[in-house]
Amino acid sequence: MAGHRPQIPAFWWVNGMGAEIKWSFEELGKQSRKAANVLQGMCGLQPGDRMMLVLPRLPEWWLVSVACIRTGAVMIPGVSQLTEKDLKYRLQASRAKSIITSDSLAPRVDAISADCPSLQSKLLVSNSSRPGWMNFRELLREASTEHNCVRTKSQNPMAIYFTSGTTGAPKMVEHSQASYGLGFVASGRQWVDLTKSDIFWNTSDPGWVKAAWSLFSAWSNGSCIFVHELPRVDVKVILNTLSSFPITTFCCVPTIFRLLVQEDLTRYQFQSLRHCVTGGEALNPDVREKWKSQVGLELHEGYGQSETVLICANLKGMKIKAGSMGKAFPPYDVQVVDDEGNILPPGEQGNIAVRVKPTQPFCFFSCYLDNPEKTKASEQGDFYITGDQAHKDKDGYFWFTGRNDDVINSSSYRIGPVEVENALAEHPAVLEAAVVSSPDPVRGEVVKAFIVLSPAYSSQDPKKLTQELQEHVKRETAPYKYPRKMAFVSELPKTTSGKIQRNILRRQEWGEMRGTPRKAP
Repeated sequence: MAGHRPQIPAFWWVNGMGAEIKWSFEELGKQSRKAANVLQGMCGLQPGDRMMLVLPRLPEWWLVSVACIRTGAVMIPGVSQLTEKDLKYRLQASRAKSIITSDSLAPRVDAISADCPSLQSKLLVSNSSRPGWMNFRELLREASTEHNCVRTKSQNPMAIYFTSGTTGAPKMVEHSQASYGLGFVASGRQWVDLTKSDIFWNTSDPGWVKAAWSLFSAWSNGSCIFVHELPRVDVKVILNTLSSFPITTFCCVPTIFRLLVQEDLTRYQFQSLRHCVTGGEALNPDVREKWKSQVGLELHEGYGQSETVLICANLKGMKIKAGSMGKAFPPYDVQVVDDEGNILPPGEQGNIAVRVKPTQPFCFFSCYLDNPEKTKASEQGDFYITGDQAHKDKDGYFWFTGRNDDVINSSSYRIGPVEVENALAEHPAVLEAAVVSSPDPVRGEVVKAFIVLSPAYSSQDPKKLTQELQEHVKRETAPYKYPRKMAFVSELPKTTSGKIQRNILRRQEWGEMRGTPRKAP
C-alpha cells in the first residue's frame, strides 16, 4: 500500500543489562518538542545560544540534539572522558550558556564553573538530584508537547565541534544548518546505503563528530539509529549484539575492526547484517580481508573530517582497491595538490584538497570559530587543504599516506606511516602498531614503530622479534621504509574516539612537549 512504512523504530537503545528504549518517529517528535521546551523555558536559550552536550551513550543525547535544532540553539558535543581542564577550556572558548551532562561529570563541571562566567544553566541527566543543577528527566516529564520550531536560515550555525586532537590544540569547527543538516543525506543513502527498513549501529561515542554522521544520515533517510550504551569497548559485547539484534548496517573505526578480526568470527551468526562502513583512520588491507573472508561482507572505507562531510568513499557496488580510500564523493571536487595549491599528476604524493573557489560547497564548515588566521591558512589557491597526504591513481582512487606532520623524511625519502603500519599489521605478532619519526644523526630522522603484541607473542625474545618484523616490513613494502627502531608497548595513546595519537609518540621521540618535531635541514 502506498505510504506504508516498515515497522522499525526511529531510535532503539539498549544497555546490555535488559533495559531497552524504542521510539517511533512520532514519539521522537513528541519527546524532542518537550526537550525543546526545557531548553527554551527553564534554560532560557535563545537562537544562536550555545549548549554543551557531554553525555555517554544515553537516549537523552539524541533528544537534546534534535531539541537544539528545534530551538536554534547551537550544540557543542563533547566526549564523557573530558577532564576538568578540558571542560574549562571548551566552556571558556565557546562561551556556552548551558551544559547537559551525567552524574559522573557533574562534579568536574562544578569544580570549574566559577571560571566560566557565560555558563548560566546546568542540566543533569540522572535519577537523583544535585545542588545547583536542574534534573532534565523530571523537567522533561512535566514539559508541554506543544512547540513551535524556530525558523532558521541555511547558514545559521547549528553545531560546533572541537577537533579530535590528533594534532595540536582543539579548534572550534562551526557547521551550519545546511552543512550537516543536508550534507549527510547523500552519504547516508549512497555510502552507508540506508533505507527506511535499515537499523544502523554506529559504535561512536556521541561526543565525537562521527555520531553526527549517523544522526543526520540515518534519520534523513528514514532509518533507525541503534545504540548500545557500551561503557567501554568490549569485543565480545559488540559481536554478541550484532548476533542478537536485527542490525542491518554497522559502522566503527578501523581500530575496533582490527580487534574484532582477532576473534573467531565464524562462531557468530550476523543474520540481518548486510552492509559495513568504516572511517576515522586508515584501514589496514589485512583487516578488510579478514573481515570479508570470515563475515562475507566488504568493509566500505570512507574519508572525511570534522570540517567536511564525506570527501572520499568506497561505495557499494564500486570496485574496491585494497588499501585505497576510494574516489571523490560528490559534490566535492577532490584533488592532490602541492603546497602552492597546484594540482599534481596521478601517482605524485601531495596534499588532499577540496575545491572551495569560486563556490564553496554547501556541505562545508563555516569557519574555525574565533580563529580567522587558521581559517585563512587552511586555504591555498582555490583549495581547502585537509592537512592529510595522499596520491591519486589514474583511475581516480585516493591512497592515504598520512598527516602532513606525520610524514617521515628520512635521507630525503618521504615515508608515510600508514604504509609501514599496514605492513606490520600483516604479521601475526602485531595486534596494533603506530609509526612515527625519530631523530637520527645520519639520516635526520628514521622510522620508529611502537608495537602492541598479540598475546601469543608476548613472551618471545624482543631482539629476535624486532629483527623478524624488520625483515617482514622489507618484504611487504619498499625496503627503505622498514622501522630502524622498534619499541614493544602495552598500549598506544589514543583520542577518546579511538584514533591513535602519533603526535604524542612523536613528541616523546623528539623530546618536545608541543609543536612538531625539529626537521633535519
